[in-house]
Amino acid sequence: MAQLFAGKVALVTGASSGIGRATALAFARDGARVAVSDVVVDGGNETVRLIKKTGGEAVFIKADVANAAEVESLIQQIVATYGRLDYAHNNAGISGPLTTVADTAESKWDRVIAINLKGVWLCMKSEIQQMLKQGSGAIVNTASGAGLVGIAGASAYVASKHGVLGLTKTAALEYAKQGIRVNAVCPGVIDTPMVQRLTDRHPSAAEAMVAAHPISRVGKPAEIAEAVVWLCSEAASFVTGHALSVDGGYVIQ
Repeated sequence: MAQLFAGKVALVTGASSGIGRATALAFARDGARVAVSDVVVDGGNETVRLIKKTGGEAVFIKADVANAAEVESLIQQIVATYGRLDYAHNNAGISGPLTTVADTAESKWDRVIAINLKGVWLCMKSEIQQMLKQGSGAIVNTASGAGLVGIAGASAYVASKHGVLGLTKTAALEYAKQGIRVNAVCPGVIDTPMVQRLTDRHPSAAEAMVAAHPISRVGKPAEIAEAVVWLCSEAASFVTGHALSVDGGYVIQ
């Protein structure tokens, strides 16, 4: 198992903490060389340090996923460093405002869509171009339980994550015959810095989050990472266009 991805190269965006860091560590554990990307430099470098501490190989490349030129440069740097790109976990995202549709500011709406949806599209655009040259590849996009159901008060986030799932399914159809699989994970509430910031602002939210999951707890970043690694592996070779819920039963209620 330790060499599941020997000789392969994986990119993880939003990898300075949380789900992204856990996925980067999981890829490295299973033998991949990992390109760690984020706008948070210190966190990204710490992820690289953690990978190297366990004997893995990784490099940090700063990139804003909402900026086309930076995304193109990111993929170019990965190929220049490692010669190829086999897997990509497009995970970078933000939570956005907690407001109703009518009260959401246009600037905040635009920022959420730019990072959560346009950012995934820009990454896929460059990743797929490289994977087509190689004749194979696997992409996993981070959507959300909010990509499968509505959540009152989170219109921008919900819209962006529904969009990620539509984009995932469309790309899966477009590139299935060319050896590229595209899937998505739909996490429930996960114990990440993003969620911790929310509960710090709204202490009562922590209890509500636990209660919303039939398993009676929030998830761990490593639990999402394992799903991402599986979707990229040959064990999932017949899986494409799928939205995999990893949510403690949240969306089946």
